[in-house]
Amino acid sequence: MSISSETLHKHLKEIFGFNSFKGKQEQIIQNLLEEKDSMVIMPTGGGKSMCFQLPALISDGLAIVISPLEFVDENVLPSNLKLSTLRIVATALLPIVTPSTVPPSIPTESTTNVSM
Repeated sequence: MSISSETLHKHLKEIFGFNSFKGKQEQIIQNLLEEKDSMVIMPTGGGKSMCFQLPALISDGLAIVISPLEFVDENVLPSNLKLSTLRIVATALLPIVTPSTVPPSIPTESTTNVSM
């Protein structure tokens, strides 16, 4: 799906209320919309969420995001939006590491009460 920069900015403003993209967000989103495989590494606060939320909302089909985060922080959205309003379903698979699940080669003292 190819989309003009103007149309992409229109969706950004209508859905999220933002006037401009942050850093390389627009380029990343364009790559995703063109169905190019993408691995995006950005620092905290770099705008990763927008890179998967906007393409998922304006495209047909299913978006699957794999993230090392333990939860999806709804605080990254404007106050009038919630994931459910945007038709985004978020779930997490969180195995809990306990001394009994740690391989014997790793000392258990340093892994007690650690979640992944």
